[in-house]
Amino acid sequence: MAKPIEIRMGGYGPATTGFSRALKLIGDRLTAEFGDRVRIHYVWNIMELGYRSEDILWLVEHGLLTLGYQSSSYLTDRVPELGLVDLPFLFETTAAARAAIDGALGAMLARKIEERVNYRVLGYFENGFRHLSNRFRPVRTPADLAGQRIRVLPSRVQARTFELLGAVPIRLDLTEVIPSIRSGAIDAQENPLSNTVTYGIHKLHHFHTLTNHFYISRPIFLHRPAFDAWPGELQAAMQRAVKDAIAGQRDLHVREEEEARRAIEAEGGQVVELTPDEHKIFVAAVQPIFGEARAEYGKEFLNLVIRN
Repeated sequence: MAKPIEIRMGGYGPATTGFSRALKLIGDRLTAEFGDRVRIHYVWNIMELGYRSEDILWLVEHGLLTLGYQSSSYLTDRVPELGLVDLPFLFETTAAARAAIDGALGAMLARKIEERVNYRVLGYFENGFRHLSNRFRPVRTPADLAGQRIRVLPSRVQARTFELLGAVPIRLDLTEVIPSIRSGAIDAQENPLSNTVTYGIHKLHHFHTLTNHFYISRPIFLHRPAFDAWPGELQAAMQRAVKDAIAGQRDLHVREEEEARRAIEAEGGQVVELTPDEHKIFVAAVQPIFGEARAEYGKEFLNLVIRN
C-alpha cells in the first residue's frame, strides 16, 4: 500500500474560530473522499507553540505546513500590489468586497503572490471590515484619535492611513499586542470585532467605534511543491473543499461579528456607530492616500479597486 499523503494545515487562532472550523471542513472532505490515502494534521494556533502569527508565512513556504492562511497585509513587504486592498474605505458593503476579491482583483493578487512566493493560492477567507478600539475615549472624528499610538498590521498603506487620521501607527505582531496594551505602550488597535473578542482585547479596551475603515481578506495558500506533486484528483478535491470552506467561513464570520458585539457590550464596552456625516469626515481625511496610490501602483491596478 502506498504511503499516505501528509497534509498539515495551520492557523493562529483557537479551534473554535470560523477559520479553524473551515480548516476542519477541508480535512473532513478530503478524508471522506480519499480515506487512508491522505493523513490530515491540524495546528490550530501556531502561537501556542511559540511562533509569531506572521511565522505561518514561512512555515508554509518551506513546507513545514502544507496549508495556511494569513491576512494579506502581512505579505505587502514582498508583494507590494497587496497594498491596494489595504487602502481605506474601498468598499461600502460586504457584498461589494466579496465580489471584488472573488473576481479580477483577487485573481490578480493571487498571481502576484505566486510570482514572488512559493505558494499556490486557492482563494480567500474573510477577515472582514475592521474597527477601532482604544483605552481613552469614544472616537467619533479623527480628532479623537490624535496622538494615540495604534497597532497596525505590517503594511505601509495602513500605517499611512492612520498618520492621515492623526494617530501614531506602530507595527506589531499579534503576539505583541496584548502585552503592549497592558503596559500602555499602545493606546488603540483596529480589528474586526470577532478578532477583538477572540484575543481578549475587549476586556482591556472600553471604547469601540464601527469605522469599517479596511476590508481585509486572508489568502489560503499551499506549499507549491507539495500541491504540484499531488495527483490531479487530489488537487481538484482540495480546490473544491477550499471553495466550500470559504463559503462556510464567511457565513460564520457574519455570525461571529454579531456575537462579538454582544460580548463587548456584556463586558461593559461602549460601541459607537458613526453617523453618515461622521463617516464622511474620516473618508475625507484619508483622501491624500489615493493620489499617492495612483502614483505608486498606476491607473490600471488602482482601477481594480476604485474608479474615479
